[in-house]
Amino acid sequence: MQNSVVLVKGREKSLQRRHPWVFSKGIKKVNGNPGLGDTVEVLSHDGRWLGRGAYSPQSQIRVRLWSFDANDTIDESFFRRRIERAQAGRDALPREHEISGYRLVAAESDGLPGITIDRFNDVLVCQLLSAGADAWRDTLVKVLGDLYPECAIYERSDVDVRKKEGLAPTTGLLKGELPPQPMAIKENGLKLLVDVVTGHKTGYYLDQRDNRLASSRYVKDRSVLNCFSYSGGFGTYALKAGASRVVNADVSAPALALAKQNAELNGLDLSKAEFVEADVFKLLREYRDQGVQFDVIILDPPKFADSKAQLMGACRGYKDINMVAMQILKPGGTLLTYSCSGLMESNLFQKIVADAAIDAGRDAQIIERLSQAGDHPIGSAFPEGFYLKGLAVRVW
Repeated sequence: MQNSVVLVKGREKSLQRRHPWVFSKGIKKVNGNPGLGDTVEVLSHDGRWLGRGAYSPQSQIRVRLWSFDANDTIDESFFRRRIERAQAGRDALPREHEISGYRLVAAESDGLPGITIDRFNDVLVCQLLSAGADAWRDTLVKVLGDLYPECAIYERSDVDVRKKEGLAPTTGLLKGELPPQPMAIKENGLKLLVDVVTGHKTGYYLDQRDNRLASSRYVKDRSVLNCFSYSGGFGTYALKAGASRVVNADVSAPALALAKQNAELNGLDLSKAEFVEADVFKLLREYRDQGVQFDVIILDPPKFADSKAQLMGACRGYKDINMVAMQILKPGGTLLTYSCSGLMESNLFQKIVADAAIDAGRDAQIIERLSQAGDHPIGSAFPEGFYLKGLAVRVW
């Protein structure tokens, strides 16, 4: 019997709008005996064919749709076509933005659920986060090797979400030879160091590229506090744009060392830069208690919510850091604040920032909305692909 899943009546509506997920509660019956990552046909309650996807027996997202086209066979040529299409959407990036690092494949938004591929110079870094992605690893490596023969391929599937799919974390070289790490990529005229082996995620936060450039408009001749600075991307841009003082604050000493190297690599004035190893939540309060103020504060914290159960706690965390940041901004100063929690909706994030201003006793004006870079597209049928929200806020 062909492996297939039959949906509960009414659950076909989201698939008819081409949303790529089928949840476990939406399945009435499973035909055959599909294993982890096997391809299954998805049928409506009355037997109509809806799509073809990867089965994940342990995940709440029981099927992730590869295709809604009955003519698509899920094979090597399918993955080749999808990756070639993804590349076509990025072809102009290196030329227009002076970059050598970009997101090549953005999972569901590029029609490849669970597959993220970032390119740094001649290194492709893959995250395979779903059962289907994991099952097609060898095929993906072959296709990438054919399309990008000059590139080494490294896997960074060391993410907790794999546990929900019944998969163990895994990392390692899949093809070729890695250059010494960290390596420098080009971004908007700067050189920035990336470590694809030990760095966060795939090595660097490419999604903030446009926002790093946008921040340059706010920092000339101003003092800047770059919170959760990681390898100092925002801080490096601020120094180049003429900030009078830049404080990079992060809990990680290795990340701060990389931030200092980035400033040195670009020939920037280190006398204007500080690298503070600290818990940002505590540091903000210390600055407030000491009366220290800044003209510009950048808040780019890690994800606070991985599930709906964590959302309320995340709201409290975002409100707290934004409130204290506003309290140490000089009148007329600028807060550049972000949330990378996909579960945090834009309107809710704006409300949190507004509530933070009230609790801080400050007047605030939103002067710019910010989002993820264009190589992190949002599939029109997949609103979950919109995860990075940012606001530029003037605080009085």
